[in-house]
Amino acid sequence: MSSASPLRVGLTGGIGSGKSTVAMLFARHGVPIIDTDEIARTLVAPGEPAHREIVSAFGHEVLDSTGGIDRTRLRQIVFGNPHERRRLEAILHPRIRTEVTARAKALRAAYCLVVVPLLIEASFTDLVGRVLIVDADESLRLERAKARGGLSEAEIRNIMASQLDRQERLQKADDVITNNSDLAHLEREVARLHGTYLALASVAGKI
Repeated sequence: MSSASPLRVGLTGGIGSGKSTVAMLFARHGVPIIDTDEIARTLVAPGEPAHREIVSAFGHEVLDSTGGIDRTRLRQIVFGNPHERRRLEAILHPRIRTEVTARAKALRAAYCLVVVPLLIEASFTDLVGRVLIVDADESLRLERAKARGGLSEAEIRNIMASQLDRQERLQKADDVITNNSDLAHLEREVARLHGTYLALASVAGKI
């Protein structure tokens, strides 16, 4: 295996599209997964610099009973408030970028998957060499997001409205998985793209 940094495939899609399932299926093929939500949770753990900066910026009201960041409360504060959202992004995004780059460079793999829910909206596309979008009909996305729990239908619809328009998102894609069917369909699509990415990484490694 080459010591070069692996091809980075950015995985994104609207809420309820099935990003987590697709990532899990790629992982079954042995593909390393870099999950920016997991990175963000680690960054805001008590004792971390980002935790202190968030409390300084938004106050102790964003803390839960254990001293950790109450993500639901923080989301309520920044959602629909561009100024507050930019304050939070200024704290988290540079750190997330640094961590994604470090993790990718440490890998010994042909390619890796970088899961970023707001890959396009947050201008993270420069971190990846290819953009894979999981797409699904709005009614299905709503149904799946409701089934997960934790958010009301109104909150889910608000999140959908805040995300990039479906057609705009699809225009940014190098590859698309349409997730309107069953798990067997997703498995076939992931297997197909896994072969594509291995081939692309092989070609890139020879240049």
